[in-house]
Amino acid sequence: MPGSNGRAVEIIKRLKRAYPKAHTALHFKSPVELLVATILSAQCTDERVNKVTKGLFARYHTARDYAGADIAELEQEIRSCGFFRMKARNIKRAGHMIVHEFVGKVPASMEALIKLPGVARKTANIVLGNAFGIVEGVAVDTHVRRVSRRLGLTRNDKPELIEQDLMKVIPRPEWFHFSCLIQTLGRDVCTARKMEHDRCVLRDICPSAAGD
Repeated sequence: MPGSNGRAVEIIKRLKRAYPKAHTALHFKSPVELLVATILSAQCTDERVNKVTKGLFARYHTARDYAGADIAELEQEIRSCGFFRMKARNIKRAGHMIVHEFVGKVPASMEALIKLPGVARKTANIVLGNAFGIVEGVAVDTHVRRVSRRLGLTRNDKPELIEQDLMKVIPRPEWFHFSCLIQTLGRDVCTARKMEHDRCVLRDICPSAAGD
């Protein structure tokens, strides 16, 4: 997409001014907490995840705790996050794998993280960037997927293809921050239900706002 790089830089510049404190909305104090929270966030709001993990993290502290968790009890703990059976299974299996293959520590590489149950590139990017300060790509969650398409930065619908498009037009030093900025914009004015162009700092450079 010719010319997208310059516009992407302008988008980031404006969003940094509008949302100087943009960061991941998930609450966590350790890599394993972030991993679990991100797995739970699939098809679930960060607000709901944070409510659930408040009690969850008080009970489970390490990968070994999750590996040894009673699956029925874990399911009940996370039930309100949706798809709770699958998520509980993935969290328990991921805990087991971390204990037995990664000496109890959440691995700090893309290659290793995506081997864990329930972990694809989005989750791996979020964990790497926020827990380890390692940036290997752009985390494409539901907000990034929706807003990037509305901004015309990609025409793809699959997260892995959207990520490839974004990595081409966004300067590498901004890959991590871009996701945080777009997520904040997506919660504030560019929601799934409504695009509030009159309040958006990108209105004049957003194709979705044309004609408003």
